[in-house]
Amino acid sequence: MVSLVCHFQKALPTRCACLCAVVLASLITTTVADIYFHNPRGSNNRLNEQGRKRNNANRLFDSQNNDRGGYNVGNLYYYAGSKLSIEWTNQHSCNAPNSHCELIIQYMCDDLLRDGLTTKTIPINQEQCANNDCNTDRSYGMHEDYDNYLKCQTTQRNLGLFVADQKLNSQKATSTRQNPGGTRRGYECPEERDYYPYWRSSPWKDIVVMTNDPRRCDFYKSESQNVKSKWECVLPELVMAVNKRQLLLPTTKSECEAFCYPSGHRDCVNGEWREMPSHGLPPPDCRETELSRDNHLGNGVDGHPNLYNWTVPDIEGKSCVMRIRYNISTDDYNPWNTDSSLNAERNQPSKVDFSGRYEFSTQTEAEERGYVFENNPLVKLFSDPELDFDLQLAINTAQFGRVFQDRSHAFQIRRRPEELQGSVIHNLNVRGKRGNIVQVYPAVEYDFVPNDLEVAEGDYIHFQWTGSNTNPPNNEGQGRAGTDRSNVVLLNAQVYPEGSGSQYGPGQMHGHYGTNYPSHIDNTTLLGLGPEDLENLAFLYSNQFGGDMSELDDAGTYFDLTPKKVTIAGTYNYMSTRNNNFSNRDHKGRILAYDYLVTLAAIGWSGGNVSLSDGSATAVVPQGVFDRLQKIRLESWSPLKGDKEIRSRGREISVGDSYVSNFLVVHPVERLAVNGRTFSVQMAVDCSVCTVAMYRSDPSTFSFWTRVNADVANGKAHFEAVEGGVYVARSESKIGVYVGAAVVCVAILLVLVGTIIYFKKHPEKFRQIQKAAKYAERSTKDKV
Repeated sequence: MVSLVCHFQKALPTRCACLCAVVLASLITTTVADIYFHNPRGSNNRLNEQGRKRNNANRLFDSQNNDRGGYNVGNLYYYAGSKLSIEWTNQHSCNAPNSHCELIIQYMCDDLLRDGLTTKTIPINQEQCANNDCNTDRSYGMHEDYDNYLKCQTTQRNLGLFVADQKLNSQKATSTRQNPGGTRRGYECPEERDYYPYWRSSPWKDIVVMTNDPRRCDFYKSESQNVKSKWECVLPELVMAVNKRQLLLPTTKSECEAFCYPSGHRDCVNGEWREMPSHGLPPPDCRETELSRDNHLGNGVDGHPNLYNWTVPDIEGKSCVMRIRYNISTDDYNPWNTDSSLNAERNQPSKVDFSGRYEFSTQTEAEERGYVFENNPLVKLFSDPELDFDLQLAINTAQFGRVFQDRSHAFQIRRRPEELQGSVIHNLNVRGKRGNIVQVYPAVEYDFVPNDLEVAEGDYIHFQWTGSNTNPPNNEGQGRAGTDRSNVVLLNAQVYPEGSGSQYGPGQMHGHYGTNYPSHIDNTTLLGLGPEDLENLAFLYSNQFGGDMSELDDAGTYFDLTPKKVTIAGTYNYMSTRNNNFSNRDHKGRILAYDYLVTLAAIGWSGGNVSLSDGSATAVVPQGVFDRLQKIRLESWSPLKGDKEIRSRGREISVGDSYVSNFLVVHPVERLAVNGRTFSVQMAVDCSVCTVAMYRSDPSTFSFWTRVNADVANGKAHFEAVEGGVYVARSESKIGVYVGAAVVCVAILLVLVGTIIYFKKHPEKFRQIQKAAKYAERSTKDKV
């Protein structure tokens, strides 16, 4: 790290903390990798193309992805504070031995942000746009605005970065190792795209950083612009716009203040070292990446795409977009200690030393054998001169160490109406598009997101999705060619009772995954919704006045039921009737509605907390307590339900007098804390005058209860835990404590009296004990 910091000091003396930025673009990878958003729907620079390939890979941003990726445009909105499942697939692995992986999810919002009406790239020449202002010409798609790119093309690139043997065509921030030609994509700044955390200002706000090494999290959190202001050298905007080809603004305070750009014959314009404020947001979440297999579309260990549950921020009325960046790397050299001092010189390979890694005696010997970091090197595997042949390695130093990206289409965040204040809202959406898996790849076939949605009675579900009328016309599917449509109807009950599938989930089972016919709407319910909502979900009546609805052909591409309250607990298996051709598609979902509160959170080495929605219980995990990512789940059972669960296992609770809290169930039910550490739990208790005792048991058996040390004050019980399980507070009356102590004393007294009476009746037994005691005493002495 020392040499890295020193070389950054040479380039950016006020920016030593940006050392981590090298990681995301100078790491190395062995082959092409891609990343795709599925919820919200990722664009991959696609707009509304009818072909399988996008028309313009440079429309809005640099994805580096397969041209066939992405979904056609369709816009949704989300209520502030609602729960949104962000879902993606990354082609190569994360958290696996084959590679290193970093994922960053961000969002930005602006009134002018839009998808646009054309697949053409927004012009850089403002005269080519309406009213000479491309920022407001809504025919072009735009994420970052023109000012963002203007600053990029007038600012010096970070000279401390490793670029291997790539020949960058300029010294501006528009040229990077991955983009040496400085190709423009929308108004994105290539240097900001390739490096994180960025040392200059960015319009992007951080949601989460997922890393193979969570010990970097403190750095990522402190350097995020969510919490930290950034500094830049600026000139008046008019000067920058007119002279953008000649300008090269420095990246340090001293050089900026000494910078003087000629203006007229005598005067010059001085640079201003200006502070760009932080976004004023909490630091991003930071945690371990989840396991995904390489070359298997990035699915996780359970066969589903990995996801991140985002609580939508409380902002109103602006158009927003989300992006995910994915760095994939192997372990051939250490990028954290690789900087500009190891760049190539005079058409030579970069000076990365491979000798130690590959057990050569000197770096010269390694280079003579072809172990150098350059494009397509020839390596000699054997030192034997009779084996005089080389093998060429497929290495492109511009792409060997790569950042991939996808962005969603524009979406909107809305403030909640009064009737939804304080409620939990879950977004239920549709991912995928029309076609079989080969036709839609690297997108996916239809599915609901989340596929298994867990809610509590009283929560709200926002059913909402969008599709397209411009899918390739020969893609397989039901209904009018080229169209996406989805609906929701409850599945019919299980026909064949064998197997345990019918026992999946809480409460009464409604419908079954293994059936393909819908249930009679008039014979059952879905979440307690009324007939009008059920008909709307089935026939998409929201903005529909009739037409051919047997395959939903005359329904619109967009559907919004608005948030609906869950009033009846149970397990609800449902389907989309249009997209359930079982030979190659299976468009089904499941909602698990509990009659108690439940919440989930992923917490790893960096720590975190998870709370029930009513605040009745919270678990706080300090940094270093977990040694890997854990999916923590809290459930709150009423005493009535807790007793029922205990009796169902043939047990009774035999400790304490009565319940003074709900049952708090913490999953997984195993030891979670490591290295002698603990995590803190706080839960509500209802006992102001009684003595309270906290107990733990295993909810799978309830075979015994262990007392837990807890501090009780102000209606809260605080205790330290090392494992999951079920926790409950019981009252213990003082009379009961005294009686218990008296019983113990009486028992001891009876034993003593009985012993004396016994030895009086059997004196020979007493003499035998005395004799044995003497022998024992003699055997413990040094000499016998």
